[in-house]
Amino acid sequence: MDDAHAVVVGAGIGGLSAALALHRRGWRVTVLERAAEPREIGAGLTLMANALHGLDALGLGPAVRRDGAEAPGGIRDRQGRWLSRVDGAEMIRQLGTAALGVHRTTLHRTLREALPGSVLRTSAEVEHVESGPDRAEVRYRGADGPHTLTADLVVGADGLRSRVRAQLFPRHPGPVYAGSTTWRAAIAFPEPVPAAISWGPGAEFGMVPLGDGQLYWYGALNAPAGGHAPDELAALRKHFGGWHAPIPAILAATAPGVVLRHDIHYLAEPLPSYARGRVALLGDAAHAMTPNLGQGAGQAIEDAVVLGAVCADGAEGVPAALAAYDGQRRPRSQAIARAAHTAGRYGQQLRNPFAVAARNTALRLTPGRAALRGMARYADWRPPAG
Repeated sequence: MDDAHAVVVGAGIGGLSAALALHRRGWRVTVLERAAEPREIGAGLTLMANALHGLDALGLGPAVRRDGAEAPGGIRDRQGRWLSRVDGAEMIRQLGTAALGVHRTTLHRTLREALPGSVLRTSAEVEHVESGPDRAEVRYRGADGPHTLTADLVVGADGLRSRVRAQLFPRHPGPVYAGSTTWRAAIAFPEPVPAAISWGPGAEFGMVPLGDGQLYWYGALNAPAGGHAPDELAALRKHFGGWHAPIPAILAATAPGVVLRHDIHYLAEPLPSYARGRVALLGDAAHAMTPNLGQGAGQAIEDAVVLGAVCADGAEGVPAALAAYDGQRRPRSQAIARAAHTAGRYGQQLRNPFAVAARNTALRLTPGRAALRGMARYADWRPPAG
């Protein structure tokens, strides 16, 4: 391959996955990260089978599995009664692997360490991206002043409020509030805990074991945008403290300083394309979705693997390669984004007591294999050959 150069804007999970996918295909890669230190904000996440197959394609599957914990999952009501459970063995039979709970920081470090150290430039605030017929240009401001890079490919992996997306689609309205706010933390909790989400009216509490006595938990509530409490943990205990065990114990084991609170935003208006010229969008920059199917990170990893595959021939065919990337990724990721929003409306956000009772009864009556087949529609993905 010629000295094909890609600039990736953003060093989150999606950006680093894209950098690694391109690097393994022979590209010279530069990753621009506006933060002074590369890090992943958040606590934990669940990697479904599709994300794990993508990490396998990047050569990181064994390392990630070693650092995580299997989390087949299920759904309960706030009294702790199971509404639906996933059979781990059946999940492996259908999808080839169990779901995995992993700390975001651990996954981020694994991706970062798989790349050459010279790839990442921090304190790099991208100001402008421009795509020409033969080359693209990225202007950014670093700690030592302004810089300009030329590239054969630019990847906008700069998250929910993507500057690259705003430049490619200036009339797009951007992310909107989904109607829910969420609290998250990863804590030491040696007691065995099954992966599960629990639903109450307009509320959800989730717990995912991360291995080595670590637990990721989150709570979500219907709420106005922009809310804050003087003591966020106390506010959580007030709402969830009367829910089933071990939720009160989990909150009691949590230090106030580790709790993160974020409103949930998503792209309600889908983009018309994930590529323009020699610039591609990836992850939240392309299809920010609500977390109700646990597919945000998985879809970013899928994007990265497909981008690396379509760009395997180097710089000459980039526009055609990005058209293929858009054709493969946009229909699937936008369908999953729609499904995640719908899942939230009929899951965490549902408040009407009659509707809640009907939903819970329907879940109890649905056979486990049928429920797993429904989930497999989103998690059953394999990387492209080659």
